[in-house]
Amino acid sequence: MKISVITAVFNRESTLASTIDSVASQLATEHEHILVDGMSTDGTADVIAANKPRIATSIREPDDGIYDALNKGIRAATGDVVGFLHADDLFYSREALRRISDTFSREKVDAVYGDLVYVDAANPDRVIRYWKSGHFDARRFRRGWMPPHPTVYVRKSVYEKFGMYLTDFGSAADYEWIVRLMVHQQIRVGYIPEILVKMRVGGESNATLKNRITANRDDRRAWTANGLKPPWGLRLTKPLSKLPQFLRGKSMFPQSMST
Repeated sequence: MKISVITAVFNRESTLASTIDSVASQLATEHEHILVDGMSTDGTADVIAANKPRIATSIREPDDGIYDALNKGIRAATGDVVGFLHADDLFYSREALRRISDTFSREKVDAVYGDLVYVDAANPDRVIRYWKSGHFDARRFRRGWMPPHPTVYVRKSVYEKFGMYLTDFGSAADYEWIVRLMVHQQIRVGYIPEILVKMRVGGESNATLKNRITANRDDRRAWTANGLKPPWGLRLTKPLSKLPQFLRGKSMFPQSMST
């Protein structure tokens, strides 16, 4: 099995090299790394050029945002399975892709996901939140649950059958895509009970109150666009479902939480 890892990047000169290192260091599975640069104006292009031997495909052209860039990466992917590692992020261990490959090979699934930790932007060893996903049950979506998007890996044939990201959903495009596949189309989903990704804190959807309100509106629209009735109280249950992540991070990673 070949896995395509896609990184969309814009002006991430300071972190991109570590992301490339993280993909290149993965053990014992065939994989390719695809970089999609939306015409960065800092030194990102130089970082990509310096790492050219470790990058299977590099695309540098204007885009209409991160999900447009991810769609370009999906089209360029030659792997059986496709996933993402953002330009600020790292795999938790060198075994992450092997765990993903083994799960696809062992179980009859169309997609897999795992756990994720949010880490300090300046110190990726300092855990802020621990997103322990838990086993898949589509009914949990109605209580505000979703799997962490950076840990979701899907067969490319699923994209070919059910489509890619809808860019008009803005920062909620990943949520709409997950609802479309896992709730509406009911693809077969497997869970890897391990941390797969370190994600640096931040993110456009949570950057401002206005962005969060817009994302909440688009979360509801993700259901109606797929002919589904939105869960009652989604704008409350979705953010509230994240609260245990902070407590779990402090209890399970006490040393990394110290200053």
